[in-house]
Amino acid sequence: MTTSAAPSERPERQRDAERTRAELLAVATRVFAEDGYSGARVDEIAEQTRTTKRMIYYYFGGKEQLYLSVLDHAYRGIRQAEQALDVGHLDPVEAVRRLAELTYDHHVSHPEFIRLVSIENIHRGEFIKRLDGLRTSAAPAVTVLDDVLARGRAAGEFREDVDALDVHLVISSYCVFQVANRHTFGFLFGRDLGAPENRDHLRTMIGDVVVGWLTG
Repeated sequence: MTTSAAPSERPERQRDAERTRAELLAVATRVFAEDGYSGARVDEIAEQTRTTKRMIYYYFGGKEQLYLSVLDHAYRGIRQAEQALDVGHLDPVEAVRRLAELTYDHHVSHPEFIRLVSIENIHRGEFIKRLDGLRTSAAPAVTVLDDVLARGRAAGEFREDVDALDVHLVISSYCVFQVANRHTFGFLFGRDLGAPENRDHLRTMIGDVVVGWLTG
């Protein structure tokens, strides 16, 4: 006869399961970012987490489902950071600067996110197209910018011919470059974009670029 777990044991089991899943996701993120979808091996992920392929399949269903979970988690990370930043009380110029700096900080601090984005574009968005929920999660980022731009225009500070997606594109392009092209740019021009002594300058620069463009 089997006995069910005591009520006090169930939350602990749930926490253990959540910790295991989070660890698998973190290691899988590193492996997929380093080796790409084709090169990543579930065996390696299992070895690094001291678990088994069977356990990975239990939590995620397989390599493809694990990669989709990694992509989903990576994109939701930047969205959560954006939503956590309250700029509604700030002057529009300061608000757009803070949003640009936040994006810079997140991208530089999460280089695996940029590598995953690059890998997914190599695959022409084959996998991200299966994550319909990401479109919904991306909407608040544009909504926040829409609000900031509207307030800036009403105050006579921002130009009228730029929309939120334009601003998002400019900020993202600059910030992705810092990570994606760090090594080639550093070799060609002798400046390490990721070096700590350069970060404050580059962080301020994207704020200046966006503010100058919007107010010019």
